Amino acid sequence: MMTAALREAPAFPAGVATLELRKLDKRFAGTHALKAVSLSFMPGEVHAIVGENGAGKSTLIKLLTGVHLKTSGSILWQGREVEFSGPQDALALGINAVHQEVVLCPHLTVAANIFLGDEDTRFGLLRKREMNRRAQEILDGLGFHLPAAAMLSDLTIGQQQLVATARAASRGTRFLVFDEPTGYLTRAETDQLFALIRRLHGEGVTIIYISHRMEEIFQIADRVSVLRDGQLIGTHVVAETNERDLIREMVNRPLDEIHHKEVIPLGETLLEVTGLSGPGFQDVSLKVRRGEIVGLYGLIGAGRSEFVQCLFGRTHKTAGDVKLRGKPVEFRREADAIESGIVLLPESRRDQGLCLNLPVGFNLNLPVFHKISVAGLIQPGEERGRSDKQMRDLRIVAASRGVDALTLSGGNQQKIVIGKWLNHGADLFIFDEPTVGVDVGTKAEIYKLMAVLLRAGAGIILISSYLPEVYDLGDTLHVFRKGRLTASFPHKRVDHETILAEAIGT
Repeated sequence: MMTAALREAPAFPAGVATLELRKLDKRFAGTHALKAVSLSFMPGEVHAIVGENGAGKSTLIKLLTGVHLKTSGSILWQGREVEFSGPQDALALGINAVHQEVVLCPHLTVAANIFLGDEDTRFGLLRKREMNRRAQEILDGLGFHLPAAAMLSDLTIGQQQLVATARAASRGTRFLVFDEPTGYLTRAETDQLFALIRRLHGEGVTIIYISHRMEEIFQIADRVSVLRDGQLIGTHVVAETNERDLIREMVNRPLDEIHHKEVIPLGETLLEVTGLSGPGFQDVSLKVRRGEIVGLYGLIGAGRSEFVQCLFGRTHKTAGDVKLRGKPVEFRREADAIESGIVLLPESRRDQGLCLNLPVGFNLNLPVFHKISVAGLIQPGEERGRSDKQMRDLRIVAASRGVDALTLSGGNQQKIVIGKWLNHGADLFIFDEPTVGVDVGTKAEIYKLMAVLLRAGAGIILISSYLPEVYDLGDTLHVFRKGRLTASFPHKRVDHETILAEAIGT
């Protein structure tokens, strides 16, 4: 059974914005994060906000949801000025957010997460069966094909994102913020999410949609606002603008400088895999040459990540052979792969790639502490030199090497993950969804960094669920489906439709 908030359109006064910002300003110590931004969000509007990492988008959302307190300016709700002392004040008005990184409880069921803080109890005991039933009705009503009784940790990251969406949409939401919601979603899950957004749009719910994927903005939004360096650059009707103009406003440079693919001569075979099988995949054969990007495309769960996890020594093969630099290798653990010059930049940088509560410099030097230590003591000069070099070369934006990685934007966190392996040195780099949640400018920097690695003689395996990325960058493109490699194509020798057909199996 759907809640009243989903059945009935909110009754807002005609012509009055659901929420209006007047010269909203936010300063942190040493940082002017948001500079006198004035914006209005109308009832039933899907309003996209775009900008590079560090442009002020996250700060703006945290102000709207009561996480941060404003420095100056005004927030008006239905024409009346409001003050938020914390998130509960925003929630009480019906302002909810679905964040890029899922902030739910993995050790609880889907139903328990949906009703977290609003549990159904009787005589002090949870009515689990009733909660499961109600949660399943909510999920089915939203068009999300998920089991309410499953543990959240058993779901994919994309499915967990849908659970977070169901939780927000079922709580009397009148103003809903989506922050990079499709980064980990399959094509089918994205379609389910967009169907819900259109439904809420028709019921008068105001939606803010934040995404670095420009095609989504033109597919789902009514208006789009551009932020740069904490300032509002402009607001446009989506039907009256285009991708090139938006990117120019976002990064203040032309689109041609964003899409970066260098032609690099291919060298000798670096990696050769023959008939490799393991948990979640079987009978995969491919080669990676020096100077080459080998793209792996497929739906989530198709076996791409499982294949590279085995290649990296995280899981064990059940059949097949691997040769590195022409010699047979057996990786029983990750350390074996790392010592051989293979490194993995994981899909979830926050959970698997970083120590978020430790400093930037510590993270950058994680793989090399044994190299820069004498008698068990880290050499401070060497540690500073290595971390400063990566921060400088990768243009990592942070107050200092001593600030915690948690405080940085998603794009800068991704640069730290790359930088730590550059400190280590490697021949084969495996990038698993490297640009999820990063802006177009940072994407360009990551692509240029890949070119630097290739020119130095490295090889790259690139996994991406974003077809334009793997299509544009891959010198060779392999398509996975149901754990098998089903098709292979040279660079741009096939159209998107054919690739999608191979991935889906039609």
